[in-house]
This record gives sequence, C-alpha cells and structure tokens, in this order.
Amino acid sequence: MTAMATRITDVPEQWEVTASATPFQGNKTGVRTDDVVMPDGTVARRDYQTHPGSVAILALDDQDRVLVLSQYRHPVREKLWEIPAGLLDIPGENPLHAAQRELYEEAHVKAEDWRVLVDVYTTPGGSDEAVRIFLAQQLSEADGERFEVSEEESVMELARVPLEELVRGALAGELHNNCLVVGALALHAAISGGGGVGALRPADADWPARPYEK
Repeated sequence: MTAMATRITDVPEQWEVTASATPFQGNKTGVRTDDVVMPDGTVARRDYQTHPGSVAILALDDQDRVLVLSQYRHPVREKLWEIPAGLLDIPGENPLHAAQRELYEEAHVKAEDWRVLVDVYTTPGGSDEAVRIFLAQQLSEADGERFEVSEEESVMELARVPLEELVRGALAGELHNNCLVVGALALHAAISGGGGVGALRPADADWPARPYEK
C-alpha cells in the first residue's frame, strides 16, 4: 500500500470503452451500458445512469437558520427534508443562474451573497450525476408572484432550521437527503475550522464536472 500524501485530489482518467449503448433514455436521465477495458485486459460491463447535473442551495439567513423543504420522494417512499435543488436543464448552463432560479421557484427567496460550498458526485458507482452545492446568504423575499408548482412540489412544506439542528439530525440518522447532509456538514466544517465562509470558493469557480461559460 502506498503512503498517502497530506493533500490528496481526484484526477481525471478514462479507461478504454470498446462498446456503448443506451437501452433507456427518459426525459432528463437515461441508462448507459459501457464495455470497459480493465487494467488486466479483461472487459467488464458497467451500467449507469446518465444525468445532466444538478445544483443545490444551502440558504442561510441572518439567524444562522437554513431554509429547508419537505418533499415526497417516491423511489425511497419517504418524505424527506431537503435544501432547494434542481437540474441543469440546459447543456452548459451557468450553475449559479440555475441555483438562483431554483431558490426563487421553490422558496420565493433571493440572495445577495453566493459562494460555492462543495461539489460532489452523488453515486459515482452508478451514476454520472454531479452536484454543485452553493451557500446563499443575505436572503430576502423574491420580487413578483410566486412560481406555480405542481405534482409533489404542490404539497411541499418550508421551514427555517438552525444549522446545528441539521448537523445533529444528520449524525443521528434522522435526515437522509444527500445535498442537505453534505451541505450542512460542509458549512459546519467551514465555520468550525476550515477558514470560515470567506475561504469558500467564489460563486463562479470552475467546475470541470460540468463546464460552463461564465
């Protein structure tokens, strides 16, 4: 086993694909099957979800409360507490613009201060989904009429919860949405010993997983 350096980082790498097919393509996501050449020369078949990418917003008010919403998620048969989030609907879309749109549509809120909190792959063993989680501060009510919602979003509940309560709930196994858990723990870490919010990346930081025009 190789000794690990103090600082580690993920690196781009692409193994040879000898065949590829898309047995299913839905409205936004699909399933792809690739035959991938392994280091020993054998070929292994890998099935995974193709995904356009997502943004999520940890919106923190001046009382250190996070804006959360409760939404029914059919695949897991649970109503989960989450932070506002949504798909990158347009290829190459600026993720900050998408995040501002989602915060408006789901919570009718705008923010004056935006930073990149953390970038993650949700399930890299089974999906290529990449998510950029923003920290949004200096919140206020959005202008104009509320965005008209439907389906699951029509019965969403909104709340503002102290950051510490989200951290406690995540560690207690009471909260499970990945963006909420990762975002809350990341912000807690930044505040506690990671140089503070001021050390976070700017809102227009490069995102190699989903390149975009600034």
